[in-house]
Amino acid sequence: MNIKENKIDELNLELTLQIEHADYAEAKRKKLADFRRRAEIKGFRKGMVPASLIEKMYGPQVLVDAVNDVIAETLNNYIRDNKLRVVGEPLPSEDSPKADWKDGNDFEFKFDIAQNPELNFELGQSDEVVYYTITATAEAKEEMKNNLLRQYGELVDAEAAKEDDFIIADFRQGETAVEGAYVALRSVAEAVRPAFVGVKPGDELNVNVNEAFENENDRASMLKCSKEELAAMDPEWKMTVINVKTFAAAELCQATYDKIFGEGNVSDEAGFDAKIEERLKAEYASEADWRFQKDMKDYLLAKADLKLPEKFLKRWIFTINEGKFTMEEIEKEWDSFVADYKWQLIRDYLMEKLSVKVEQADLLASAKSFAAYQFAMYGMNNVPDEQPESFAKNILSPEKESRRIAEQGEHEKTIAAARALVSLKKKKISVAKFRELA
Repeated sequence: MNIKENKIDELNLELTLQIEHADYAEAKRKKLADFRRRAEIKGFRKGMVPASLIEKMYGPQVLVDAVNDVIAETLNNYIRDNKLRVVGEPLPSEDSPKADWKDGNDFEFKFDIAQNPELNFELGQSDEVVYYTITATAEAKEEMKNNLLRQYGELVDAEAAKEDDFIIADFRQGETAVEGAYVALRSVAEAVRPAFVGVKPGDELNVNVNEAFENENDRASMLKCSKEELAAMDPEWKMTVINVKTFAAAELCQATYDKIFGEGNVSDEAGFDAKIEERLKAEYASEADWRFQKDMKDYLLAKADLKLPEKFLKRWIFTINEGKFTMEEIEKEWDSFVADYKWQLIRDYLMEKLSVKVEQADLLASAKSFAAYQFAMYGMNNVPDEQPESFAKNILSPEKESRRIAEQGEHEKTIAAARALVSLKKKKISVAKFRELA
């Protein structure tokens, strides 16, 4: 065995492997012997097939397998012994000579190997990253307050229908009647909607349902029939308004306070406003943290200033995906891929350097936090502790999802560790200006 290294640049090298017959002969012999022991061929007892027949039947493939085993072992040993930081795995060189697969021949193969760049940088107080403090305005407080009251509002009877209201009506067509149909005025076609605005209980309208309700599924649901039945119907119906419903925001009262914040936690409007401010501060802090994570990541990417073996990487991605992506598609997504790849290298470097670890308890905490958020989205702010915990364990059960949460945890803990070392340049900013940053 002879190995020649041709260093192309700091990140790329070419290995030439010169494999002699003696390098693979024993491996080929063992593979053929194994085939002979296991072969079941008509006319011969198991294990007694003549070696010449085994050679004739399996020799060419076994030769390829034996040589490939030698190649794999040689490359792995070379990478290990030389402590190479390989990208992916070696690829056959595009100018590698074509093998003449005959037993007894010597072979020459060329492989391209690329390395990840070596990272070596420090973080300290001279590194400065902006941290935004978002100021809550009176308008923002009032907006959140109104949104919460609308969220916990309900439908109430109305005298006449407005554009955002709902109608409960009976539809009749000859002997056919559909009672208690539910009509959202927002679903009525704009050209027809004015005829519906202002109607009162007891009013009657002649309605072409095809013109008024353009969505076929909506029509079928309203008339309580299948789409096939709908297609056979005359679109002209008489509509009688039974009731008009409008959405009313929740009132400022104890029942509303208890629904939103849990029983007994708020007792008056001043307490309501204080909770609003508390929520806004938490929301803004979360947004500021998210922005800082992004800015810290961008700062680290710029500081590390990594150079990648891009040509090799593109070829490797194309090769391992076996034609799933064209080179044009890889080029299109290249900038995004490179940024993610560089960040992965930086994150791994800092995790080792700063002793960052993500434990099972961290994963469970992240999953519980997500579970609590999901419950809150549905207005369930005071669920028993065991429910988010059970939900969290279910989230972590698929390996793919568990890995995703682990990677997110690695990201967040790495950023937190870096944050503790750098200087924060605190900057106050309005909500409007902060939104423009994103």
